[in-house]
Amino acid sequence: MGSQHITQIVPTLPPAINGLGDFSLALARKLRADFGLITDFVIGNPQWQGEAELEGFTVKAILERSRVGLVAQLGNDPVLLHYEGYGYAKRGFPWWLWQGLDYWHRRSQCRWVTMFHEVYAYDHGPPWSSSFWLAPGQRYLASRLIQGSDRALTSRNQYARLLRQLRQRHTTPIYTLPVCSNVGEPQAVKLLGDRPPRLMVFGHPNSRRLVYQRDYQALAHACQVLKIKELYDIGVPIGMPVPPLPGVEITVMGVIPSVEISQLMSESMAGFISFIPPQYLGKSGVYAAYCAHGLLPILAQKGTEITDGLYPDLHYWSALTDTQISLPTAQYIADRAHRWYSSHTLSRHSQTLAYLLTR
Repeated sequence: MGSQHITQIVPTLPPAINGLGDFSLALARKLRADFGLITDFVIGNPQWQGEAELEGFTVKAILERSRVGLVAQLGNDPVLLHYEGYGYAKRGFPWWLWQGLDYWHRRSQCRWVTMFHEVYAYDHGPPWSSSFWLAPGQRYLASRLIQGSDRALTSRNQYARLLRQLRQRHTTPIYTLPVCSNVGEPQAVKLLGDRPPRLMVFGHPNSRRLVYQRDYQALAHACQVLKIKELYDIGVPIGMPVPPLPGVEITVMGVIPSVEISQLMSESMAGFISFIPPQYLGKSGVYAAYCAHGLLPILAQKGTEITDGLYPDLHYWSALTDTQISLPTAQYIADRAHRWYSSHTLSRHSQTLAYLLTR
């Protein structure tokens, strides 16, 4: 297959630290390597600071968040929009994004695929919360985006159901793939018993702060039950000291290259997650990374519903203080999580999106 260009529209890219940016760059590498599809990036933030070329891909930031500002950066190549409302507008309502893409689409007749990393704030708070008042506008914008897209991809079955409701009489095909790891996918994984008794805390600083504050007792319980001797904290600093854990040596790594993260995960037994509820694990890049590396994923809560094929005590362990786990059971859960992940690797995302963009 000869080289063909596509445009990926993203909220940001490295050097900014953002899971969606990391994913789109990893996807660009894979599309180029496997299908000869060359990405030209368009950043939906005029304030973005970075180089005009990243790993051989051209990068352009829009000059302003408007229809004109977006259309000026789009050519006659298929477009992949990575959509999460708050990535493109402070209140999650980037109307300019729809205006620009609709104008471009009708004139270029090129393929437009939207990857909905989020849809809208359907799970909003009470009437005194901003999300309650913003949800109708976000819902309307999402409906216009799904109706305008030629094809769509999303990470959760619940999101796919919402999108089917929002497309109304339109027939936009909607595909579902849980997210993949942004920090590598080792070809082979060691058994937990062959790894050092090490636990990882990885991800967004808000999530990691919750691990040490709200979920400290669950974390301490997990370390005790699994006989953990080392804890590695990885990511943007959380702005507070990591509290001590009995018998555990804590190492705060900060931001390190993904290849180093992958190596540490390959030599760890377990990974702890806070912030994201069990029913949202399918869209969690942190959970995906733990699964890809064969770790035991640990949550501080237990799901009450089965979503995206994930079951408590089969695909993650809930470290509630009244629970215990043996090494064979931990290995069983890690194996199941790894097997679940194998159906939506980076290669699978690349294959799916190459098809959606070009066939």
